[in-house]
This record gives sequence, structure tokens and C-alpha cells, in this order.
Amino acid sequence: MINTESLAARDEFLSFRLGAEEYAIDIMQVREIRAHEKVTRIAGAPEFIRGVINLRGNIVPIVDLRLKFGFTNAGYDALTVVIILNIAHRLMGIVVDAVSDVVALLPDEVRPAPDMTGTIDAGFIRGLAPLEGRMLIVLDIARLMTSREMALVAEAAA
Repeated sequence: MINTESLAARDEFLSFRLGAEEYAIDIMQVREIRAHEKVTRIAGAPEFIRGVINLRGNIVPIVDLRLKFGFTNAGYDALTVVIILNIAHRLMGIVVDAVSDVVALLPDEVRPAPDMTGTIDAGFIRGLAPLEGRMLIVLDIARLMTSREMALVAEAAA
């Protein structure tokens, strides 16, 4: 018998791949998943800000998370997708290698990340979730996309 109380307490996350690693973001911030498409480059923008697309009349900035996180082999193929996010009443897109699945996690299944320095500011990581033989890096995508460094995205789209 399914315990409906434990199902109700679970948060859902969209998992995706960047290189060999698996990441997850709150599904409530995902608007849609699209095939990768050509972007219009914005002069002077950092390399990880790929440019903008026109999405049904909305100008949407596109950030390649692979480049942002320092992955050097950021090629584009049939599995490369753009996840359109709705954060702070703005549409933004992130390029990822592939979308995996939707996972439901209890709050205590997301464990604190160890203190480590690297290309990802620890403030953007909600935690780590071991799940069926794999480790999900759960990102605080809203914090990342609204960070001061990403403010360029909003300026480029304006």
C-alpha cells in the first residue's frame, strides 16, 4: 500500500546530465524542454551566455551550463536540449547535455554538500541526493540564474 503522506511531502526535480555528472533542479521552475536551436549572440556577453532566442514573442536569454561550470567538451548533438525556466517572472534557458527524468525526493534525501571549492559556487548547490546507484547534484537554479554574475543575462535580454 502506498503511503500518500510521504508522497505529498516529496519535492519533484528534473534531472539532467552535464558531462558525466547528473544534476537536478526544482521542476516547478521548469516551463518547457526544447531541442537546442540557433541563438542570436550578444556582443560582449561572457562565453557561457550563448545569446537569445525568440520564444513565441518573448526574448529569452540562453546560458550554456556546461560552459558556466567549466566543461570543455560542450558539443551540440541530437541529445542537447534547452530547458526553459521561469524564474522571478522571467524566462531563461539553460543548455544541458540531456534530460534524464523526473525524480521525487523527500527533504531529508537531499543531503548537504561537502565544503569544496571549484567552478560552482557552493551557494548554488542545495545538496546531494544519492538515488539508485547514482548521485544527483541538486542545484538552486533560481539563486544561480539571479546571481550578480548572471545579471548580465537580464541586461542582455532587456
